[in-house]
Amino acid sequence: MTQRPLIGVTTSLKTGWRVFPFIALGVALAGGRAIRWAAGTRAEVAGVDGVIVGGGDDISPELYGAELITTAVLDPERDALETCIIEEAMKHGKPVLGICRGAQMLNIALGGNLHQNAYEHYGERKFSTILPKKDVQICADTRLADLAGVQPMRVNALHSQAVDRLGDGLQVAARDPSGMVQAIERVSEPFALGVQWHPEYLTYARRQRALFRALVAASRARSEDRAQLAEVSAVARH
Repeated sequence: MTQRPLIGVTTSLKTGWRVFPFIALGVALAGGRAIRWAAGTRAEVAGVDGVIVGGGDDISPELYGAELITTAVLDPERDALETCIIEEAMKHGKPVLGICRGAQMLNIALGGNLHQNAYEHYGERKFSTILPKKDVQICADTRLADLAGVQPMRVNALHSQAVDRLGDGLQVAARDPSGMVQAIERVSEPFALGVQWHPEYLTYARRQRALFRALVAASRARSEDRAQLAEVSAVARH
């Protein structure tokens, strides 16, 4: 039997124990295994096939050379951990799925920045719910569109920040009606996708499970020294 790809998952040290089981379920449904990483613990990127950078507190603007303009709760130790993990994953060609904060960290690690108060910037009413009450439009001709189609998608939202300037090698894969970025993706190997919502709470939906399937497929391809994006495209066709 083929080994199930091992996925390292970053979480909050304080609250990650509540979130990790949902992410682990998404990974398991896709044919993988998940282990939890948190600030203060040892994270061995070399020992996993792929990475999920999970949600949590806001990210310090110091990471992209800005000053804090909100009263957000920050987690600098986790910021440092996840920056290293993403850089290491990219260096060694390991696939990454960023969830909410994780999508923002992916963007920052690749040289981008954030809107610290995204809802104020876009003049949009703030959502804060794990229920799918927010509409997003997936951009055509993206890997996310291959995986989930271009039909409008209802998602949840638990964030205050959002992607502003894109990091190197990234493109926008989805926006909400106000124009706020809701998903980003790498245009080349290794596979990397970041979504502003929390698919781990929506695994009853086929389109959300497809995100975990794509990561696990890319992770399996990486472990077998095969092209990741071709494997993700194959997942999209089934």
